[in-house]
Amino acid sequence: MSESLAAPASAGPDTITARMSGTIPLAGRILIAVLFLMSGAAKLATPAATIAYIHSVGLPFAPLGLALAVLIEIGGSAALIVGYRTRLVAFVMAGFAIATALAFHRNLADQNQLIHFFKNVSIAGGLLQVAAFGGGRLSLDARRR
Repeated sequence: MSESLAAPASAGPDTITARMSGTIPLAGRILIAVLFLMSGAAKLATPAATIAYIHSVGLPFAPLGLALAVLIEIGGSAALIVGYRTRLVAFVMAGFAIATALAFHRNLADQNQLIHFFKNVSIAGGLLQVAAFGGGRLSLDARRR
């Protein structure tokens, strides 16, 4: 166990739980957000390729789709990391993960698409946990209370 999570011998379970109630939710929020942040940055770096990909799966309004995706991925990641309106943001990002799974990874006969589909579903599951339990002690939401 790392030093930051290790409790003194005299510390009881309540002390350990109190320490972890801030650091573990923060770590979880960062780990989930980093994937979306990287994806949003890639879309910003190659907008034409992203628009072409959106068109290739038959979705309309590709430029609007790109703008929404970047807003959710980058804006949502930033809000998730700092814990701002964490429950709402996590819920929106979970919906986005499911929508992208259904729109872009629907060829489940292809092993790669199957893996990506269930990766998105799993990420949505983690985000729903964040939506259910909030950002934890180390979040802007906790400071506002």
